[in-house]
Amino acid sequence: MSFIKVTEQTSQYRHLETMTIQEVLTNINKEDKTVPEAVEKAIPQITRLTAAIADKMLAGGRLFYMGAGTSGRLGILDASECPPTYGVPQGLVVGLIAGGDSAIRRAVENAEDDREQGWRDLQQYNISEKDVVVGIAASGTTPYVIGALKACREHGIITGSISCNPGAPVSEQADFPVEVVVGPEFVTGSTRMKSGTAQKLVLNMISTTVMIQLGRVEDNKMVNMQLSNEKLVDRGVKMVMDQLKITDYEVAKELLLEFGSVKRAVESRQ
Repeated sequence: MSFIKVTEQTSQYRHLETMTIQEVLTNINKEDKTVPEAVEKAIPQITRLTAAIADKMLAGGRLFYMGAGTSGRLGILDASECPPTYGVPQGLVVGLIAGGDSAIRRAVENAEDDREQGWRDLQQYNISEKDVVVGIAASGTTPYVIGALKACREHGIITGSISCNPGAPVSEQADFPVEVVVGPEFVTGSTRMKSGTAQKLVLNMISTTVMIQLGRVEDNKMVNMQLSNEKLVDRGVKMVMDQLKITDYEVAKELLLEFGSVKRAVESRQ
């Protein structure tokens, strides 16, 4: 059976320019509501990929996300949020985008078409069999991602993929493929919409679950978060007050700032 890009099929909505603003918003929202259902169907695949990532990271490995365009930016977003949220070191979760850092804000022509560059980008990080590489590609056909995953497998590195088309070529190069089939986009082919939302949901699920497995969450609290602004300090103080039954805000704050994290502050009194 030939590969069909569901993500490129014609929108179920016609003549968008004739709709009122409220009609456009309502119909986009109607389409967005279908995304979590598509993600739910992929949970068995997401589970297998997440378990493989957790196993490697518990053994000292790293997680790499790779993508182009929106997919690459979403991987970088998820990776960049892990250190402040969970207190893990920079470089434990890495996001790479076709075209390099400049492509985060501005499209780099033809960068995604280079099948060799992805592996070269990974080599800059001394990628090894201890690590896991997840390719993110809504279409499932991005050469930059497919080439990198193929090279990873040739070097014994575990691979995963996140795409939005069934039977996507990128899945063939992934040990643990995830396919979240969200159907045609509201604006035909605009995979920054439902496909992007699906990818963001899956990335949230993966990184959150992995961080829990790594012991970076206790109960339901981010006890290792970086105290990088007043909002997070305030949140941390309230956690310390709750866990240690301290009623004085300033005492709890002084303790938190002395030890630098909720976890260490609480352990100092136990």
